[in-house]
Amino acid sequence: MSRTSGLYALKPWYSQRLTGVRAWLAERDVAPGAVSAAGVAAGAGAGLALAGPAPGVAAGLLVAALLAARLACANLDGALARQTGLASRRGALVNEVSDRAAELAAFAGCLALADAWLVAVTALAATLPSWVALAGAAAGAGRVQGGPVGKTERCLALVVVAFTGWATPVLAVVAAGSVVTAVVRFARLWGPLGRLGGLR
Repeated sequence: MSRTSGLYALKPWYSQRLTGVRAWLAERDVAPGAVSAAGVAAGAGAGLALAGPAPGVAAGLLVAALLAARLACANLDGALARQTGLASRRGALVNEVSDRAAELAAFAGCLALADAWLVAVTALAATLPSWVALAGAAAGAGRVQGGPVGKTERCLALVVVAFTGWATPVLAVVAAGSVVTAVVRFARLWGPLGRLGGLR
C-alpha cells in the first residue's frame, strides 16, 4: 500500500522532470549516497539562509532554491540507486537518516527567528509523520505519504518564513499540522494492518 495526498501527489510529475538529471548522474557513476549527502548540505544551507540575511525576497528565493534542491536529492538518491542496481538495505537506511537530517538542519535556521522551545517542538513534531509511515512499512502495510502537512508542505512553510519572517505563527501551524498528519497516516494504516492479521 502506498497512498499519497497533498503536494506529495505531485511526486510522479516531479520525478519525471528529474529524469535527465538522474541519467546524467548515472552516466558519471555518482553514488546515491553522495546525492543523499548533497540533500543534507542543501537543507543545512537553507537553515543558514534562514538564520542569516533579513527575511525578504532575496532570502525567500535562496531558501526556496535550496529546499527545491533538497527535495530533488530526496527524490533522486533512491531512484538513482534503483536505476544503477545499487539499491541496498544500507542505502535505504542512509536515505531515511539523510532525509531527517536535512529537514532538522533546515528547521535549525529558525532559531534566529523564533523561541528555541518552539523550534524544537516543531522539529520534533515534523518527524512524527515519517515515524508513523516507517512503522507501517515495517509492519507490512506499505508506506503512506503525503499531507496535510508532509515533507513538501513543511519545505513550503520554511520558504514562507524566509520571505516574511513570520516564524512563530508558521512554526505553530507546522507543528500542529504535523501531528494531524501523523494521526491521519496512523488511521490510514490501521485498517490494512488489521486485515493483514498476525500478532495484533
